Amino acid sequence: MIGRSGGAAALRVGARGWGGHRTIGSALRAASPGSVVTVQPGTYTENLTLDRDVTLVAEQGPGTVQLVAARGTPLTVVGGAGELRGLAVRGLDPDQPAVTVAGGTVLLDGCDIAGGRVEVTGTAAPTLRDCRVHGAGTLGLRLGGDSRAVLERVTVTDIEGTGLLVEHGAEAMVTGLSVSAVTGYGVLMRGPARGSFTDCELAGTAAAAFRAEDDARPVLRSCRLTDSAAQGVLVTAAAGTSAPAAPPAESPDSGTSAGSEDAAGAAGSAAGVLLHDCEISRSGGAGVQAAGPVLVTLRDCRVDESGGVGVLAAEGATLRLDATTVGDSADSGLAAGGDADVEMRGGGIARSRANGVFATDETRLTLADCAVTDSAFTAVHLAGSARATVRGCELRGTAQHGARVTERALLTLSDSRISAADLTGLAVDGGDLTAHGCRVTGAGTGISLTTEHRPLIDGCEIEDCGTGLEVTAGTGGLIVNVQVRGSRSAGVFLGERSTAWLDGCEITDTKGSGLVLWNGARPRVAATRVLRTAKNGLYVAESAAGVLADCEIAATEYPAVYVGRGATPVLRRCLIRDADEDLKLADGAAPVFEACRVEAVKDSTLPESGSGAGPAAAVPQSPPAGGAPGSAAETAPAVESLADLLAELRALIGLERVKQDVETLVKLMQLVRRRTEAGLPPPPLSRHLVFAGNSGTGKTTVARLYGRLLAALGLLSRGHLVEADRGSLVGEYVGHTAPKTTAIFRQAVGGVLFIDEAYALVPHGQGSDFGLEAISTLVKLMEDHREDVVVIVAGYPDEMSRFVDANPGLASRFTRTLLFDDYSSQELVGIVANHAEQHKYELGEETPAALAGYFDSVERDERFGNGRTARQLFQRMTERHAARLADHAALPSAAGGAGSEPDDDDLVTLLPEDIPASGTAGA
Repeated sequence: MIGRSGGAAALRVGARGWGGHRTIGSALRAASPGSVVTVQPGTYTENLTLDRDVTLVAEQGPGTVQLVAARGTPLTVVGGAGELRGLAVRGLDPDQPAVTVAGGTVLLDGCDIAGGRVEVTGTAAPTLRDCRVHGAGTLGLRLGGDSRAVLERVTVTDIEGTGLLVEHGAEAMVTGLSVSAVTGYGVLMRGPARGSFTDCELAGTAAAAFRAEDDARPVLRSCRLTDSAAQGVLVTAAAGTSAPAAPPAESPDSGTSAGSEDAAGAAGSAAGVLLHDCEISRSGGAGVQAAGPVLVTLRDCRVDESGGVGVLAAEGATLRLDATTVGDSADSGLAAGGDADVEMRGGGIARSRANGVFATDETRLTLADCAVTDSAFTAVHLAGSARATVRGCELRGTAQHGARVTERALLTLSDSRISAADLTGLAVDGGDLTAHGCRVTGAGTGISLTTEHRPLIDGCEIEDCGTGLEVTAGTGGLIVNVQVRGSRSAGVFLGERSTAWLDGCEITDTKGSGLVLWNGARPRVAATRVLRTAKNGLYVAESAAGVLADCEIAATEYPAVYVGRGATPVLRRCLIRDADEDLKLADGAAPVFEACRVEAVKDSTLPESGSGAGPAAAVPQSPPAGGAPGSAAETAPAVESLADLLAELRALIGLERVKQDVETLVKLMQLVRRRTEAGLPPPPLSRHLVFAGNSGTGKTTVARLYGRLLAALGLLSRGHLVEADRGSLVGEYVGHTAPKTTAIFRQAVGGVLFIDEAYALVPHGQGSDFGLEAISTLVKLMEDHREDVVVIVAGYPDEMSRFVDANPGLASRFTRTLLFDDYSSQELVGIVANHAEQHKYELGEETPAALAGYFDSVERDERFGNGRTARQLFQRMTERHAARLADHAALPSAAGGAGSEPDDDDLVTLLPEDIPASGTAGA
């Protein structure tokens, strides 16, 4: 015997006696710690137990020494730091262990193990290097207990079950593993097991190539998972478990070092299941599937040619994809359901044979800086109650829609490009949408809205589409600063009974009409330009209405404005120029033109002042080019007289305290203007007001008059009134409120923003309500536009103090409150008399006293409407008056003939009997 390492023995085994021992077992029993046992080629039928630091080597190299069990398990390791090199171990039962490692830190190097599995249990910490495991039954290798195993370049093949199972508290450090031809999973991890897998290849598995269950925490780096009959990666959770916390979002290029990722997987941090730089391809099912409360992260991965969905998340799964690509999926590229939470940053999805991305149920989806291209169906399809944020993305090439929002889903889309969608670039079919700074090109229809919500389209561009923007029947929407160019049909089509608001938009170079208002549409259009259209600039179909203010229509090949039968649009301060014909009217059309201008129109039929097709007239048209400067046609509409406006204020019924306060404010504003003109600083003054009073006390009327007064003083450019309430300011989801509030505020620039029932922005007991976001947005806008807009907030007196206290910025801006008292009975009689005069009625001699008695008897509870009650009473009186006259005409006369026809006095006189009983006129 030759010494080793300071005296350790070297032993030799030969089956025919050519060594010191005929069996391996006898050599092991004789070996001292540190001994080396060399084994001559041959087959040794025995059961070995290794419990010490002994090296066992096949003398002639791997495969020349075969260990076959006499019974049970051929090789059992219970302790020590021994080494086994080049042995071939053969089990008797493929469903039983061929090698069991229950303790120690043994190294199996270059071993070939067949006929049974490798079982690692307890606290064993073996290393398997360059080994081959094959021909086993239900398992190739099992790591259990609290073991820690290192597998280096291990091959597992021909297994009637799963290649590698890691469970319980086991931990695996795996490099270069190859698994193939297994009828179960390539790798299965479950329980609190941990593991890192680097440069591994799992191929041709009958079940998922890699499955993680329960709260297993594997990390896979640079692995290839190919040709599985089921999923490439399947991650599921046990019932009742919860997902680990998702890591902070990272930019696509912010990598994590290999060492830290391995440590995270091995140590079992809250990183969930992590795949980095892996390839998952040609799976029979989903490429990656996560179900239940689990966290799965794919970073710099490639998922290709999946037989189902490329990446699927469901049932509460959290999925993070960073710089990952998904290509050529047989189904959707990325799909999510249940209450999954999915983020994809960087990377892209290409050539899906269904949708590029599909999200439904309660899914939360984020797509950032990625591309979804060449989808057979829709690039991004949202259904159910899914919530999606898509930012900085490209959606290109689809036979259907670039993005489609259906059912109760919500899409927030920003800074993204949508192109080459055969049907619609951006389609809302029941859901809701907020879109900022997006560009839609080359689609059948650029944007289509069909929903009971009011989507917001802000700062977007739509170019080279069939119809640029379509708002379908009964749908509203806020469309702000949108540019529509080169549409092959209409630029903007507002469908039947639609109620969209357009502000600051531009519609140019359309092959059809620029702006179409279809039957019954009621839009509000402000500061919008329609230029260079092949047909009409504005086409108003039968029975449509709406208001267009401060718009420009120019260079149209058909008449600039067409108004159909029964249509009643209102055009205010609009400019029509550079057209052969400015106006074409169908029979029965009744448009209204207020302070509109015409320039360079060959055939102008826009009504002159005092005449025209509608109930209001246009200002005279401008002369042809070269007309005398300063002519009447170039003069702007006259500013209202301050004296006339004050007379109108004083003529209001009741409101004595309010009228006095407004006149005081007017005097103060005059002083401000004079000091400014004299170069002196203005006194500290806030023009914003609180109107506190019960319903129907004239708050809106005074607010409208206040704006006109400020315009007459030169302190507001227009003085118009924009009315708003909670519904027009507050959105339904995060990120929707500020744009809605800004859009309404922008319409009020130059005038007055009147917010009725402002306290509704601060509901009782709801500290996180979106109304607070609307208030914060208002405060900032009021500061940014303090010279351009006056804000008046109104509501019940006892509620307005709560509103002002809701935000510190409100109290400093709303320093003056005007109190609107309830009307007295005599004042209400005066209001009824005013309505009667406006409608060519008269009150009979005894009628005022009867009206006063009626108002004295009406209960002044929360349903009492003050001026509104007076208006409703007048309406009921006219109805009863008509019925009375009809009954009188039908009564037989004393001579037996029909009753007499009412004379002219009867037709206009309202009598006490026309007053309904108290409580029936409505509140």
